[in-house]
Amino acid sequence: MTTQMTFKVEAFWDSEAEVWVATSDDVPGLVTEASTIEILAQKLRVIIPELLILNQVLISKSYSRLQLSPIQT
Repeated sequence: MTTQMTFKVEAFWDSEAEVWVATSDDVPGLVTEASTIEILAQKLRVIIPELLILNQVLISKSYSRLQLSPIQT
């Protein structure tokens, strides 16, 4: 049985730095940037599980996959 966990990540375009920036109150320590939204998504797939394990939100790499679901607000 798989348990689903949802973490809200906010991404926005920083026009001054010309990069996409992602932050999250749900993922401690998450602040990253990338030149494209696609590269940002790739980075998030790696960084989020690592931060969740380092911050002991996840005990081990017991997750099977990380699914990113964009939500427009």
